[in-house]
Amino acid sequence: MADTDVGGLLRQLAPQVLGAVVRRYGHFDTAEDAVQEALIAAATRWPNDGVPENPRAWLVTVAARRLTDLLRSEQARQRRENAVARRMLPEEWLAPPADRPASESDDSLILLFMCCHPSLSPASQIALTLRAVGGLTTAEVARAFLVPEATMTRRISRAKQTIKDSGIPFAMPSASERATRLRAVLHVLYLIFNEGYASTSGPGLHRSELAAEAIRLARMVHQLLPDDGEASGLLALMLLTDARRPARVGTDGELIPMAEQDRSLWNAGSIAEGVALITDALPKGPTGPYQLQAAIAAIHDEAPSAEATDWPQIVSLYELLMLISANPVVALNHAVAVAMARGPQAGLDLLDTLQADERIAEDHRLHAVRAHLLEMAGDRAAARESYLAAARRATNLSRQRYLHTQAARLTNDR
Repeated sequence: MADTDVGGLLRQLAPQVLGAVVRRYGHFDTAEDAVQEALIAAATRWPNDGVPENPRAWLVTVAARRLTDLLRSEQARQRRENAVARRMLPEEWLAPPADRPASESDDSLILLFMCCHPSLSPASQIALTLRAVGGLTTAEVARAFLVPEATMTRRISRAKQTIKDSGIPFAMPSASERATRLRAVLHVLYLIFNEGYASTSGPGLHRSELAAEAIRLARMVHQLLPDDGEASGLLALMLLTDARRPARVGTDGELIPMAEQDRSLWNAGSIAEGVALITDALPKGPTGPYQLQAAIAAIHDEAPSAEATDWPQIVSLYELLMLISANPVVALNHAVAVAMARGPQAGLDLLDTLQADERIAEDHRLHAVRAHLLEMAGDRAAARESYLAAARRATNLSRQRYLHTQAARLTNDR
């Protein structure tokens, strides 16, 4: 098996193995370290020795042995090594508790719920999800978010300590809190995808590995909760958005706006899957924000050209979305849709109101949208100034270059 195949297999097995070890022994923080060491051992040995007949059992066995060593060392300092040794008998390593059948899928979902516990900050939820459920190393998570590995190590350690101190059991949350916890899970996956698809900082416009990991985890949640409309909506939204990625970047790495993209490069398979998901989800019960965003994305993806986009329908969907999600970014997107449907001045009027919202007043996106609408309205000088204002506020280098290019174009066209 090729190295890349081994890497994919390990990423798939990581949450299953961690779930099996935590379910049997507890000690989430120490178990997670033990599983990471087992994954490293497999990544080192399997490409040369071959993948074992039962790779999951191999990883669980190695992780359990390492966990035993770690716990013995830790609890020796606490004068409890003998009690630990008596509990951790080798023949029990692969056996689930008598009162709970083994279930790899359930374990993965439980890990997601644990990592997205509301006692953790969003940054910690994301980091822990990528490490424990996504199977990324701490170094990989640190690179994804452009922070030193030592910083990410401390963030993940604090998150694991918080879980340990809280006494959270390894089990699905009760029915009364499941909906709230599921919202946290979906939100974390949404944030991971957004950072992968449209990086907020760094040299590139996107980080494809983050977007792919978010889609994989969202697909897992959907498979486990196929009747949850928002889980379906989130997966649909990711697929429909990511489908445009091949056309979003030019040969020199420059940003290409949706209106100028070669739509033949869009991923037709992802679009078809996303449209089918949202079409099936919308008629079933309450409609949530992810479903509405997916419906908007579907309209964009199914339009043969930017000019043929059904902007009035998109305006209506954004207005529904604003009723349930008081988010300035939603309001910004609504202003764009209004401008496309009713003319640039209608959109600019909405931007004037949005400018008073401190949550987005200094965001580069607000200034970039203003620049675009001013250019549509024919005020090229004001548009140029807004492009430059947006460039000053952007933290992604590719986006900065794009905004400067737009400003320079208006200067040269005078």
